[in-house]
Amino acid sequence: MRPRALVVGAVAVSLALVLSSLALGGASYEPKPVQDPCQPRPWRSPLGVDQIAQQLTLSALDGAACKLHVSRETLALALGSAEGRSRFANDPRLAEALRAGLIRAVDDAERAGALPTIVADGLREVVRNLPADRLVDAAINAASLFDQPGGVLGPLGPLLGGR
Repeated sequence: MRPRALVVGAVAVSLALVLSSLALGGASYEPKPVQDPCQPRPWRSPLGVDQIAQQLTLSALDGAACKLHVSRETLALALGSAEGRSRFANDPRLAEALRAGLIRAVDDAERAGALPTIVADGLREVVRNLPADRLVDAAINAASLFDQPGGVLGPLGPLLGGR
């Protein structure tokens, strides 16, 4: 008698879970659409260097993705793998897309008050004058910065699809 009660109880709880999910709109769930990288996104109030770096990275990805006519997520995933980096490396628009992304990131940071104008002006000038091949090399070989023990972020290379 007891095993039968357990099975009936499990079925009843399962049905209640399914019915409550349906009642709360579970049947019409649609994922949130990917945002257009060409549209500005609000900057959160960055408090430290790490948060400013995150915001700069997201803005730079948006700017580059906009130029390449792909989503920010597509570009981030592509740059995170050796295959994706090599695929984008062959795109003749990559250097200018990276340049546009970096300039957009500096502009966004300045508007948000994360960078003083004098620093933003200097960074924009550096980005405008970087040779195209250096920009592409930096994007293609960025994983090596994370792989080296003395690199920018040391052991994070494997997390970014590096060696």
